[in-house]
Amino acid sequence: MTIAKTPWIWFNGELVPWEEAKVHVFTHALHYGSSVFEGMRAYATPRGPAILGLEPHVRRLLNSCKLYRMPVPYTLDQLCEAILTTVRANGHRACYIRPLVFRGFDTFALDPRSCPVEVVIGTIEWGRYLGAEAIEQGVDVGISSWRRMAPNTFPAMAKIGGQYINSQIITMEAHDHGYVEGIALDINGYVSEGSGENVFVVYEGVLYTPPLAASILAGVTRRFVITLAHDLGYEVREQIIPREMLYIADEVFLTGTAAEITPVRSVDRIPVGNGERGPITRKLQEAFFAIVSGEAEDRHGWLTYVNETMA
Repeated sequence: MTIAKTPWIWFNGELVPWEEAKVHVFTHALHYGSSVFEGMRAYATPRGPAILGLEPHVRRLLNSCKLYRMPVPYTLDQLCEAILTTVRANGHRACYIRPLVFRGFDTFALDPRSCPVEVVIGTIEWGRYLGAEAIEQGVDVGISSWRRMAPNTFPAMAKIGGQYINSQIITMEAHDHGYVEGIALDINGYVSEGSGENVFVVYEGVLYTPPLAASILAGVTRRFVITLAHDLGYEVREQIIPREMLYIADEVFLTGTAAEITPVRSVDRIPVGNGERGPITRKLQEAFFAIVSGEAEDRHGWLTYVNETMA
């Protein structure tokens, strides 16, 4: 997908034109992946654009920086306001938002703490991450030969740029084998997550999802979906999931800011259920999209309305 330019990018405390948002070629993050980032969406609603999970996403960004020993020169409130400012400045009705914190240029040493910490916030217009028809028709996925990293190699709860090399090779392998997405197992052979999504399995009316101990990112959308499932009366169990459960599941779906709630119709070319979007997945989607579109009450306070939060 080619990214269309937007007028403004928030760069170290001020809005700068797209063409002027540049870094030095010796920026530490370019060489060593020393960055953390977030992804969030603003949805079009009758009250204007509304960002889903603004504060939880920014809090996770700051937690990632803390785990990486990277002090951020802005508070949570300041970053939230900067995100709102950027969305307003670019005039979006709906968009994808990318905050990025990274180590700038000072040294090639592996200890990056002498490098300045820089912060960027950009917005783009982005449709369905896994394809325009994926939300209804589902996607075909394969189990990757690449494992998620052991919890004592990377802090899995941090959304670190360098860590996404693992996600990239999982995705490329999946595409090379004709799949839309790949699902990684953890070092013990249990289900971990997709390259950029959390995984849910529906079996005999119960929802299962891997625990944080399975080397997964603590997904904000994952958390919201668990809450929605409880609201709809479904039981949710966070537990270790063996690979074969994906093959015998009644339903499988992926969650994430980019993927939203996307059904899986086959795993390793084995149909999931009847090979179509399942009823529980559909009900969760309907509840989710009703909230983010402003059609249903936002009971849990997940939305921040961009034009109603002027400083």
